[in-house]
Amino acid sequence: MSNREIEIDNLVKVYSGSVRAVDGVSLHVEAGQIYGFLGPNGAGKSTAVKILTTLGLPTSGTARVGGYDVVTQAAEVRRIAGVALQDVGIDPLMKPGELLALQARLFGANRQDANGRAQELMQLVQLTDAANRRVGTYSGGMKRRLDLAMALVHKPEILFLDEPTTGLDPASRRDIWQEVRRLNQEMGMTIFLTTQYLEEADELADMIGIIDRGQIVKTGSPAQLKASLGKESLNLAFAEKSLAEKASELLASSVDRAQVDRDMVRLYLDRVAQAIPGIMDQLRQADLDPISLTLTQPTLDDVFLQVTGQALQTDAVGTAV
Repeated sequence: MSNREIEIDNLVKVYSGSVRAVDGVSLHVEAGQIYGFLGPNGAGKSTAVKILTTLGLPTSGTARVGGYDVVTQAAEVRRIAGVALQDVGIDPLMKPGELLALQARLFGANRQDANGRAQELMQLVQLTDAANRRVGTYSGGMKRRLDLAMALVHKPEILFLDEPTTGLDPASRRDIWQEVRRLNQEMGMTIFLTTQYLEEADELADMIGIIDRGQIVKTGSPAQLKASLGKESLNLAFAEKSLAEKASELLASSVDRAQVDRDMVRLYLDRVAQAIPGIMDQLRQADLDPISLTLTQPTLDDVFLQVTGQALQTDAVGTAV
C-alpha cells in the first residue's frame, strides 16, 4: 500500500558522460505535504521530476514514490501517482469528456465508469459549461485545468505538477492554486510542485527545496527560509546594469551584503531606514542616481537570489527548466 511519501537518496543523473543534471540530490516529502521544488533554468528540476515519474532513469541513487522504487516498481508508481507536465499534450480536435474517458479506459475502467469519471472530473475543474467544445478552442487556463483533470483520472495519491501555471494570466493562475489547495486539503493528496513563480511557492508550499546546478542548496518552509535572511533589504533600481554594478561595489563595505540582479542592487543590513540618508549621500557623491528606492522585508525572491545568485523568473510567460 502506498504511504504517500516521496524519498530521494543521493540521486544522480549524468548526460553525455560528464553533464551532471542531478548531482547527489536527497530529500523527503511527507504524506499530505505540498512540496515546492524551485530552481533556475538548467538547475535539474525537470530531470528530477522525469525520474520520479518513471519517464527517465537515474544514473545512480534511489527514489521511492509512495513507497515504490521508481526503477524496479515503475508500474506501481504509475498506478498511485498522477502527472501533469509542463507541455500540455491534448488532442485539439477532441472534446474534454472524450479525452478524460479515453484516459480512464487506459487505466482499466469500463465504458460506463470511464464516462462517469469524465463527467465528475469536468465538474471538478469547472469545465462542464465547455463540455461540447473542442479542446483546440480552449484558453490557456482551460487547457491547464483539463490537463490537471487528466492527471486525476485514476484517483492518484501523489500528484506531480511541473510548472502548472506557466503562461497563464493571474486569474487563471489563482484558479489552479485554489484547485491544488482543495486536492491537498480535502483528499490528503501529496503534491510535488515545480514552479518558476516564487509567489506560487509561497502561497501553496508547506516545504520548499531549492536546487541549483543539480544540487539541493536550501530547504525549509517558506517562513523558515525568509526568516533565515533575518534582515530587511533596500532595493535600488538603476537605468542600466553597469550602474547597478558600480553602486554595488561602492556600497559593499557599508552593508552586510550587496547583490546585483539585472539593473537592481539589493542591500541587506539592519536598521535600513536609518541607513538610507548615508547610502544616498555616497551615491550622489559618485554621480550614481537610482531611478527608484524600495524597502522590503525578506521574501522568497531574496532567499532564491542569495542561494543561487540570480532571481527566479516572475513574469507571466516562462521557459521550462
